[in-house]
Amino acid sequence: MKHIFDMISKKSSKLTTITYSTSFSLGIRVFNKKYHDPIYAIYGFVRFGDEIVDSFHGFNKRKLLEKFRKDTFEAIEDGISLNPILNNFQWVVNKYNIDHELIHLFLRSMEMDLEQKDHDLESFKEYILGSAEVVGLMCLQVFVEGDRDRYLELKPAAMSLGSAFQKVNFLRDLNADRNLLGRSYFPNIDVTELDEETKEQIIYDIEADFKLAYEGIKQLPKGARLGVYVAYIYYLSLLRKIKRTHSSIIMKQRVRIPNSEKYRLLVSSAVRHAFNLL
Repeated sequence: MKHIFDMISKKSSKLTTITYSTSFSLGIRVFNKKYHDPIYAIYGFVRFGDEIVDSFHGFNKRKLLEKFRKDTFEAIEDGISLNPILNNFQWVVNKYNIDHELIHLFLRSMEMDLEQKDHDLESFKEYILGSAEVVGLMCLQVFVEGDRDRYLELKPAAMSLGSAFQKVNFLRDLNADRNLLGRSYFPNIDVTELDEETKEQIIYDIEADFKLAYEGIKQLPKGARLGVYVAYIYYLSLLRKIKRTHSSIIMKQRVRIPNSEKYRLLVSSAVRHAFNLL
C-alpha cells in the first residue's frame, strides 16, 4: 500500500514545516489546498539541507550533505525514496517538472556554508541565488502549474522575494552566524563593528528587493497570492522592527515578531486580500 507511505511522506514534510517555521506555516495555511502538499514538500527538503550544515555539529557534515545530494537525485530518477522527506520532494519535482538546476544550485549554496566563512560580492550573489532565490522559483513552478510564459514573467519578482527573505534572516541572525557558526554573509562588511549607517545601507538594498517582489505578488494566481503576501508582510514587518532596533542590540540578540503579532498580520492581510487592496 504505497499510498500509505506517500501519505506519511506528506505528513513528514508538513510536520517539518510547522516545527521549524511559524511564519511560513501561516502562509501555507491560506494557500488554496492544492498548493499545500507541494509547498510543504519543497520546504521540508530545503530545511533538511540547511540543517545538515547548520546543526549537525560533531558529525561529518560534508559526508552527510554529499549523501543527501546523491539520495535526492536517485529519488527523483527512481520516483521513490525510503527517506520520507525525499520521497515527497521527488514527487513534487516530477509532478511539476521542477528544473533540476535549481536543486543543484541550492545544494551548492549549502556546500558553500561548509567551506566559506566570509563572502565577497560575487560569492554573496551566488549564495543568495542558491539558498533563497531558487526556492522561490521552485514554489513559482508549482503556482503556475506548467505555464512557462507565466513563470518567465514572474521569475524576477520571485527571485527578489527569496533574496529579501534571506537577507532579512542574515541581518537578524548576525550574532548567531558570527559567534556560533563563524560566518559572515554580507560582503565587505565587518559585522563585529556594525553601525547604524551600515545597517541602513543593508536595509535599503532589502527594501528594493521587497518593492520588486510586491509587484510580482499582485500577479500571482489567486490561490497562491494571499499565502505569499502573508509571508511578505511578516518579513517586511520584521525588517521594519530591525530598522527601529539599534545596531548594537542586533549584534547581541535575535529580533523576533511575537506569534500574537504574526496572527494579527495574518488577519489584516486576509482582509486586504478579500477587498482586493493588495
